[in-house]
Amino acid sequence: MKFRLRIDPLAGVALALLAAACADDPPPAPTPDQLKAQALAATPAALAAASNTTLGKRLAGKSDPVVAGEQLNLDRLQRFYAHHNFEPVWTTRKGKADALTDAVLSAGDQGLDPSLFHGNMLVASTVLPPVERDLLLTDAYLAYADALARGALPVERRSSDEVLTPGPVDVTAALDKALDSSDPAAKIEALAPATPTYRALRQALKDNPAPARRHTIEVNLERERWLPRKLPAERVWVNVADQRLTMYSNDQPALSMKVIVGMTGKGNQSPEMQVPIDAIWFNPPWSIPADITANEIMPHVRDEPDYLEKHGLTLLPDGILQQKAGPYSALGVLMFDMNNKFDVYLHDTPSKQYFARDDRHISHGCIRIENPRDLAALVMGQPRVAIDEKIATGNTTRTPVPKPVPVFVVYETAFADPDGKLQFRPDAYGRDAEIWQALNPKGRTVVAAR
Repeated sequence: MKFRLRIDPLAGVALALLAAACADDPPPAPTPDQLKAQALAATPAALAAASNTTLGKRLAGKSDPVVAGEQLNLDRLQRFYAHHNFEPVWTTRKGKADALTDAVLSAGDQGLDPSLFHGNMLVASTVLPPVERDLLLTDAYLAYADALARGALPVERRSSDEVLTPGPVDVTAALDKALDSSDPAAKIEALAPATPTYRALRQALKDNPAPARRHTIEVNLERERWLPRKLPAERVWVNVADQRLTMYSNDQPALSMKVIVGMTGKGNQSPEMQVPIDAIWFNPPWSIPADITANEIMPHVRDEPDYLEKHGLTLLPDGILQQKAGPYSALGVLMFDMNNKFDVYLHDTPSKQYFARDDRHISHGCIRIENPRDLAALVMGQPRVAIDEKIATGNTTRTPVPKPVPVFVVYETAFADPDGKLQFRPDAYGRDAEIWQALNPKGRTVVAAR
């Protein structure tokens, strides 16, 4: 005897149960608790495939759907509609759909082109069949929410040395919350940063800036979206474009100084990252990276047999070339230990004369700081004299900090200074143009399709 078992797919139909139900000796019908457990375990894609709704069938494939020539994001749509029984959402929520559509069409206020979120089609979406229109609207809202929450150019799409990220955000959950709100647009726009720089940049967009300046503003609005929404009250902020470090205590600037940053050539630029200071090395030796040894030191050794001895360099048994600790070490007398994949650190330098230069793009990527002892005192929570005394011993020691202090290495070519005034800096690394290309919808796939 054969028969067909039909169960609401959102109650947890699995293909295995369907197959078993068609057997000659079917197992006992699953209990409600079992069905609930299966529903929790089922993926949105599996639920879509098992759905009998028109919309669910539309999302049952493995490739991104296309509506009116616009490519949509299948994964986000499956996750959103799994919470809505794969039924249309906006046909009964016209007021909220209109509010969210207006927000997307006003994306220029956030430095984003509405075309990135199907803006051109949203206006004409009423001519689409109901299911097609629902998918288009949802995809536009989710894409806009994702761009505000993580950036239009999220970390997985950026250069390898641009790894700042606000952390994971569930934009499908955010849109669900917006549905329950009396002001859904405000809920979505709350995903954007609220930093002084973001506010100042948005305000600057309202003053009709020249096109080139406008591009700089929009690029830096994007960079702000790469940052955590709540910055730590105690933090070290290094703006590579400004060539300056600021230490914040209780969310207020406590110390500011010049820094020397990576050279402009590819391979030596300082990265954009967030990493904590775990410890401070006092009187650190310098283990020289292999590429610097090969390209910059060995040519001198071939010309000057006593070059290593003259510069305090020793070849270790593992083949690493190391410069002994001391006032002439390239690391100076202090190094701030920050474990990161770039091997980039904050440290002292014996070459203090370079801080007098306007252009201080001269390091191999690490960040040399003007007043490392003052910074160490703040990070350690000790008086400056205690730092001086530890250095004076001449001993190489690694001292853990009382509490790890996050360091943000950013590249802001436009930013708000402590007085809230917008400042601009040259794009020495040429990174603005790369981001602008990603923000410009012409000639590229829309962000919504990622």
